[in-house]
Amino acid sequence: MMSDTQKDLLKVKLDQLQCHFTWAPQKETVDLDDLKQRLEDSIQTSVKRQARLYNQLAFINCLQGNCEEAIQNLNEAEKILRENHKDEFEKRIIITYGNYAWVYYHMDRLEEAQSYLGKLETVCKPFPEASRFTAMIPEVYGEKGWSLLKSAGQYYEEAKECFKEALKKDPDNIEWNVGYATVLSRLEAFSGTPESREPTQSVKQFRRVLELDPDHAEAMVLLALKLQEFSQEEEAFTLVERALQKSPDLPHVLRYAAKFYRNNGDVEKALKVLKTAMEITPNSTFLHHQIGLCYRKKLMSLLKNPLSRRLHNPAFQQKTELIKLCKCHFKKAFEHRPLTFIKAQLDFAGICSINEEFPEAEKIYNNLLKLKDIRPEVRQAICLQAGLFQLHQKRTESKAIAHFLEGMKVDYNSVERKKCRENLERIATRRLHRNTRDSEALGVLGFLHQLDGKKRKAIEYLEKALEFDQGNEEYLSALCELRLSI
Repeated sequence: MMSDTQKDLLKVKLDQLQCHFTWAPQKETVDLDDLKQRLEDSIQTSVKRQARLYNQLAFINCLQGNCEEAIQNLNEAEKILRENHKDEFEKRIIITYGNYAWVYYHMDRLEEAQSYLGKLETVCKPFPEASRFTAMIPEVYGEKGWSLLKSAGQYYEEAKECFKEALKKDPDNIEWNVGYATVLSRLEAFSGTPESREPTQSVKQFRRVLELDPDHAEAMVLLALKLQEFSQEEEAFTLVERALQKSPDLPHVLRYAAKFYRNNGDVEKALKVLKTAMEITPNSTFLHHQIGLCYRKKLMSLLKNPLSRRLHNPAFQQKTELIKLCKCHFKKAFEHRPLTFIKAQLDFAGICSINEEFPEAEKIYNNLLKLKDIRPEVRQAICLQAGLFQLHQKRTESKAIAHFLEGMKVDYNSVERKKCRENLERIATRRLHRNTRDSEALGVLGFLHQLDGKKRKAIEYLEKALEFDQGNEEYLSALCELRLSI
C-alpha cells in the first residue's frame, strides 16, 4: 500500500508522460458521449486505425468512470499493436502503456500504475531523444495529432504542429500526411487563421497523400472538396466518382461525397448518399447535420415562392414539412455535442427564426453566449447571429448593438468580426442621420475608434455621447481608460 507522499510522487511521474491523459482535451471542452459514439463507429468501419481509436476510447471511458472498460480497450489496442506492428511495437506502445498507468492510477491500483512506468522506462531507453518515461518520436507526435484533431476545433493548431514534427523524421508516412492535410483543410475553413489566407496548402498536401497511396479514397473526396472551392469542377467530380468506386461503404467517404454533391446543387443525390452512410453509422452527428443542410437548401428555394405563405397551398405544407425535417436533423446533430457542434446549434436557431419560434431561438443564442474555451471566430459567429436575430426578428437594436460589440471585442481578424463592425457602423450612421444627439450611436462610434487605437477620436465621440446620456458608467469608464492611456 502506497503512502500519500508516494502517491503524490507517482502523480508527478504520470504528468511527465505523453498520452491522452496529459494532452489538452478534458471533460470541460469535449462532448464525451458524442466522441465515444464516433470512436465506436470508427472502430467498426476502420481496420487500419483501431489501436489508435481504442486508446482514445479508453481515455473517454476513464473520464466517464468506466475504468474496467478502459482497461479492456487498452488490452485490445496492445493486442492489435503486437499482431500488426511486430517490428515497430516498442515505438507504438508508448502511448498505450502511458494510458494503462493513468487508468490504474484512477482505479487506485497504484502498484500496477507503477509497473507500467517501469515498462515505459525499459521501452524508452533505446531512443536517443527519450526522457525517462517517454520519447518524442514520430509515432508519439502523430498519435497526439490525431487525438487532438478528433477532439475539438480549438486544438487544431496544436494538432498541425504535431503532424509537422512527425513528418520531419518520417516524411513518407501516409497516416501523418493524411492528418496534416486534414488539419490544414479544417484550419483553412476558419476565417482569420493564417491558413485561410493560403487556402491551397491542403491541396498540395492531399496530392502528396495520393502520390504515396493512389487509392486513398478519403484523401480523394477531401481533395475534391478543396478543388470545388476553386471551381476546378471536372477534376473534383472525377475524384469523387473514383472514391465512391474504391470505397462505396466507407462512411467518411460517403459523407464528404454527399457534401460535394450538395455544394454542386444536386441535393437529391446528396441525400441518397447520406442515407446510405446513415445505414452504416446511424448515430453520426455529422451525417444528421449534413442531411439538415440538404433540407435547408430545399427550404430556402421554396421560401422564394410566394405560394409557400398561403395556408392551404401545397407549397405551404411542403414548407412546414421541410422546417420539421431541418429542425429534427439539426437537433440530432448537436444534442450530444452541446460544447463542440456550435454550427449545428446556430443552424437550428436560424430555422426557429424562420418559423417565428423566437423564444426557442433566443434560448439557444443565450446558451451559446455562455460557452467558454471556444475558437475566437466561433465566438464572433455566435455574437453576429445573436445580434442579427435581435436586430431583425426581435427589433431590439440596443441588444443587437451589445452582441455586435461583444463580437468586435474578440481581438481576432475574421469575416465574422468584419460583419459585426459593418452592422454597427450601419446602425450608428442611420441613427445619427435621424438624430445627431443619439448617445447610443455616438457611443458605438467611440468604442469602434477605441478598438482601432484612434484614442482622440474615441474620446471625442464618447464625450459627445455623455453630453446626451450623463452618468453613463460604460462611457465614463471607457473615457477614463482612454485619458489615462494618452
